[in-house]
Amino acid sequence: MYPKAYIDYLVHFHGLRDYFECHEILEEYWKSVPKEQEKHHWVGLIQIAVALYHQRRNNFSGAKRMMKSALNIVETNQSKLISLGIDVNVLMSELRTRLNEITNQQPYHSFNFPLLDKDLRALCEQKCQEIECTYGMPSDLDNDYLIHKHTLRDRKPVIKERLEQHAIRKKKREG
Repeated sequence: MYPKAYIDYLVHFHGLRDYFECHEILEEYWKSVPKEQEKHHWVGLIQIAVALYHQRRNNFSGAKRMMKSALNIVETNQSKLISLGIDVNVLMSELRTRLNEITNQQPYHSFNFPLLDKDLRALCEQKCQEIECTYGMPSDLDNDYLIHKHTLRDRKPVIKERLEQHAIRKKKREG
């Protein structure tokens, strides 16, 4: 019923609290969705994860920018998010509260998406158990790799992919 990438996003969001990976998972999926299909709601979910990643790193400026944008997307794409099993009214309230906390440079704390679909939550809990984490556990704020992943991860595959895509675009332009 739900895309695998969405389930993976929720597992990483609620179980591992790996917001960087949440971004990677949904961005790849979002890019694969045909242009004629509505997909802006995926960007909103990506931005929520990015905002929390920034807040957890005390990058309040980046967190505020992302959270404002995410809140706007959630407000304008409510029906799509409801179809993903999310209680949009509760989510909007939580995001407004979080934006206020970020604006006031309050420290990060974990939160869970308010899921209305009990089967979806049960599936996510099961997937968390399979990868040996617990759904709903708070972030491990002592895990430097989790908190600073974008600076500590191996960038070679990303750089290789960028160079390959650049070569493809250049070849298309040259005709």
